[in-house]
Amino acid sequence: MIKDQLNRPLHDLRVSVIDVCNFRCKYCMPPKKNGDYKFLPKKERLAVDEFMRLIRIFSTLGVRKIRLTGGEPLLWKPLAELVNEIRGVDSIKDIAITTNGYFLAEHAEALYKAGLNRITVSLDHLNETAAKEITNKDFTVKHALDGIAAAEAAGFKNIKVNCVVQKDVNEDNILELVEHFRGSGHIMRFIEFMDVGNTNDWEKSTVLTGTEIRQMIHQKFPMHAADQNAYGEVAKRYVFDDGQGEVGIITSISQPFCHSCNRGRIASDGKFFTCLFAHKGHDLKAQLRSGKTDDEIYNSLLDIWTKRSDKYSEDRLVQKEHKEQKIEMSQIGG
Repeated sequence: MIKDQLNRPLHDLRVSVIDVCNFRCKYCMPPKKNGDYKFLPKKERLAVDEFMRLIRIFSTLGVRKIRLTGGEPLLWKPLAELVNEIRGVDSIKDIAITTNGYFLAEHAEALYKAGLNRITVSLDHLNETAAKEITNKDFTVKHALDGIAAAEAAGFKNIKVNCVVQKDVNEDNILELVEHFRGSGHIMRFIEFMDVGNTNDWEKSTVLTGTEIRQMIHQKFPMHAADQNAYGEVAKRYVFDDGQGEVGIITSISQPFCHSCNRGRIASDGKFFTCLFAHKGHDLKAQLRSGKTDDEIYNSLLDIWTKRSDKYSEDRLVQKEHKEQKIEMSQIGG
């Protein structure tokens, strides 16, 4: 197991299979700042065989969990094929996707049969009008809820539902979301609004902290803290006192967890990032397409990870300035 400069292993790999998304969410790709954004042409994105070559190399470096993201990964036609290929790598123990759920109902069964283990659905409001204001698209909450139901019917258990909380945007819906998913077997998770990228008008004043979210939920649905399921897990777990499930709260702003971050990230253009808030990636596509051997790519990744010292969120907490342009969430999948 390789370790970086802060003694963190490389265990999880998030793979953005496509940069295209059918939403323009305020906290990710707001249209007023991304109206002229040009998505990558197909030839500039990695293909299934290229993703698989990298995943196999990463597995020899210690990666055991893969999460497929976007953009919106269900817009990428070979997704089930890639899942099936990853399932054939013995050392990979867990494969998950993060999706906005819009197309989930039509793909859930195929993904389950391909060997996908887990699904996370992004859902920021249960009110139709409010949800459309957040996504800036003709989105109906029913799309996401039908997708979750279809995934459950296909065989998926413990589906996670993610909500990015922004003050004066959707904090009024926290309790409704909790109540909707309590007792369902699925896990509602709330994420502090983060300064990923450069276009989402992030201000610290717009952040509802994890402590505030926990207190709000606890007042109506008493709950207690639970242990992490695994090292490097980002969500703080809280189990309802009455046994009706749990919620997770992700506190990248108020209580950073850089010290245990064991994630690497590949963007759809083949760049490798060692931090969600990174401003520079390492071009793996160039290595793949220039004839580099697996051993050469392995050694390159080994060098990158063992020199890694990223701790952006902890630096932010002590107000250390970062003036570089950061990678956008829509390109790296959150």
